[in-house]
Amino acid sequence: MTATTTAPVAAPETRSTPRPPSARLRAWATRAPLLPALIFMIAVTQLPFVATLVISFFDWNSLYPDARHFAGFENYQEVLTDAALRKSVWTTILLTVAVVLASLVLGLLLALLLDRRFRGRGIVRTLLIAPFLVVPVAAALLWKHVLYNPEYGLLNGLLHYVGGPQPDWISNTPLLAVEASLVWQWTPFMMLILLAGLQSRDQQQLEAARVDGASDWQIFVHLTLPHLRRYLELGALLGSIYIVQNFDAVFTITSGGLGTANLPYTVYQTFYQAHENGLASAAGVLVVIGSIIIATFALRVVSSLFREEVSRA
Repeated sequence: MTATTTAPVAAPETRSTPRPPSARLRAWATRAPLLPALIFMIAVTQLPFVATLVISFFDWNSLYPDARHFAGFENYQEVLTDAALRKSVWTTILLTVAVVLASLVLGLLLALLLDRRFRGRGIVRTLLIAPFLVVPVAAALLWKHVLYNPEYGLLNGLLHYVGGPQPDWISNTPLLAVEASLVWQWTPFMMLILLAGLQSRDQQQLEAARVDGASDWQIFVHLTLPHLRRYLELGALLGSIYIVQNFDAVFTITSGGLGTANLPYTVYQTFYQAHENGLASAAGVLVVIGSIIIATFALRVVSSLFREEVSRA
């Protein structure tokens, strides 16, 4: 009996399959194109703010650079206790509240008008949006010279035509003059936000209310206003963020005089005229903190609006 030997069978070659990229690598690959923009934003916004924050802790007058020394929170204490700075904070609050409320009311009225169909609505909408597109300094100059000038201004020209008085608007009502120019510029912004809210209403619900005999006023009070609550909050918060930081109208129309100096203008005076770098930086940091607080509420309102739209869809 002969023994038969069988040759060993070679195992089949297995090719190594490439491993799929990890989730972290895919995330970096999708975010990499955004890194240049992120780095640029940090360089032009966050680094200057950090520098301002550091300077705010120093007693630093640019006219006496050798006398610079660390002061801790003394600059913040002076900002909160100085009478002129406290007055500028109060002026900022008055200016912001008056402009935002007036812009919201006028914007709501104009949004209700544009929500109706009529001939030439597109042209009217474009004309109403135009003030918001004007450069802020140009808008302030327009109101200062074309409207408010006591000698050749349009307002006094109309009063002269009807035999009325010829007041000096900026001298007699300085804060109201600044507020009117800002209301004219920010009303279109509120109008656009509220118009978007009006056009997102449930039309079937409105038709059902009309069939049940509800009047236009009842529909506005019980359906439209509750629906616009989030949009009104959003417009008020976004408007407050911008008006709190407004500098152009105050600087151009009154140069901060006659009790119209708000906090941004006071920061400008402290930095460029008194050369108090540390004190101006502390006031600027407080403005930024206040704006961040308002912006936080605005972002919450925006996120709630998005959630409502998603749930409705």
